[in-house]
Amino acid sequence: MAQPASLVFDKDFVPRTGEPVVVAPGVTRVTAPNAGPYTFTGTNSFLVGEKRLFLVDPGPDDARHAEALVAAIAGRPVEAILLTHTHRDHSALARDTARRLDSPLWFGGPHRLSRPARRGEVNAVDASSDWNLQPDRTLTDGERIGVDGVAIEVIATPGHCANHLAYGLIGTDVLLTGDHIMGWSSTLVSVPDGSMGDYLASLDRVLATPYRRYLPAHGGPIEDGPAYARALKAHREARNGQVLEAVGAGARSVGAITRRIYPGLALTLIPAARMTVAAHVDYLEARGALVVRRGLFGMRIGPA
Repeated sequence: MAQPASLVFDKDFVPRTGEPVVVAPGVTRVTAPNAGPYTFTGTNSFLVGEKRLFLVDPGPDDARHAEALVAAIAGRPVEAILLTHTHRDHSALARDTARRLDSPLWFGGPHRLSRPARRGEVNAVDASSDWNLQPDRTLTDGERIGVDGVAIEVIATPGHCANHLAYGLIGTDVLLTGDHIMGWSSTLVSVPDGSMGDYLASLDRVLATPYRRYLPAHGGPIEDGPAYARALKAHREARNGQVLEAVGAGARSVGAITRRIYPGLALTLIPAARMTVAAHVDYLEARGALVVRRGLFGMRIGPA
């Protein structure tokens, strides 16, 4: 079952790992050396401002990246460290960096599940989440913050995880999208950490903003962000249809649905595909499109 033809991923990004790269007026990217199947070429940290800065997503706990950030900051005051969310490839370096720079830590509140875990349910990204990290200031949807003449709009974008935020640079076309929208891949949504319903609503939330150029936390810029976001939404809606089709054809488990929708998938990507299918099943069950019976030996999925 193919992805919608209008959704084209950009895998040609050259990260220039560890180097400060100016990607927009007053915005510099430094990519961490944590490339992998879930992080693509590594986590992008961003410096916003010229003489005084915000640091967005300090990234993984990696000494090389810590030194690259300090070198890029070059002694300039960092007013605050912002996080898009509290998965450790974005946040593990946050507290140590905050101490080192004597800067407060601002983000959308402590890590939390998008819904309560069901009995026996496993949170597949539990170990990747920064459960103990606390903000010095909790940012909320619609709040405005600023540094060095740059005004930033805080946009709540739950879905990938519950406390996910995007940051719009007011008066420009630039939106820092974190993991909510990335050009190299669709975003992993893993229940109960994330929520497909929240994710789709957050796509609409972003589409309602004036921002057109998206700077994601993995991969390169997305030059026509709204067109890409609309294609992502169509892709997710098509996946919902494929899940319903697979169940209608007799698939009764997440594994069976995954095998039908993603035939021939590389072994390294099967866990992510299963998580995605489970999120779609969760979404469709909540809307009455599927019936899921849970027991000691797993769950059985059927048509409504």
